[in-house]
Amino acid sequence: MPKSKRNRQVTLSKTKKKGRDHKETIVNGIKDAVEKYGCVYVFSFENMRNQKFKEFREQLKSSSRFFLGSNKVMQVALGRSASDEIRPGLHKVSKLLRGDSGMFFTNLSKEEVERLFKEFEEYDFARTGSIATEKVDLKEGPLEQFTHEMEPFLRKQGMPVRLNKGVVELVSDFVVCDEGKPLSPEAARILRLMGIKMATFRLNLICRWSPDEFELYIDGPDESDIECS
Repeated sequence: MPKSKRNRQVTLSKTKKKGRDHKETIVNGIKDAVEKYGCVYVFSFENMRNQKFKEFREQLKSSSRFFLGSNKVMQVALGRSASDEIRPGLHKVSKLLRGDSGMFFTNLSKEEVERLFKEFEEYDFARTGSIATEKVDLKEGPLEQFTHEMEPFLRKQGMPVRLNKGVVELVSDFVVCDEGKPLSPEAARILRLMGIKMATFRLNLICRWSPDEFELYIDGPDESDIECS
């Protein structure tokens, strides 16, 4: 009887080697990008949407390259201090790789990069745990935007509804979400059904490095703070 694939053993040494090789590929890719491109930017992102980001990356692939992943791995590639940085000043870039962030290597002009990132914006439906940007409440009465087939599903989301002559009806006022509070799974589903988009995918520039210049785009640490941190 053939052995089940489900019971096949995988040695830890193999998985560790694959992880190490992947990290080395990222480190080498970043080192190559430092030599190939004239500038590097650190950016942060909010409400990442993979497909939209993929399209943006594809749009710029002839002149630029993005890196997203482990901040620690990217920091190692650049150098974490003045003593181990691969080019003068890159340890400042390394120290700004925090949280949801990435790097953008490019030969585009500073003005073009700033325009592209400023204009980049994608509205989408918020996911569970996202913070509601507004209060959404529904008043008692008919909900004509929903078909009668949806009544059981709406009830499962906690909405006090019933069918009245084939029309979905709210039997009492109902608050879907409150501004400033995290969305529950049920609230996220209801907002999607209502067509209300509360998430905005943005890319925010944090700093810019070139062989001749280092520039901060954010309020906060100045260059002396970055040197000492």
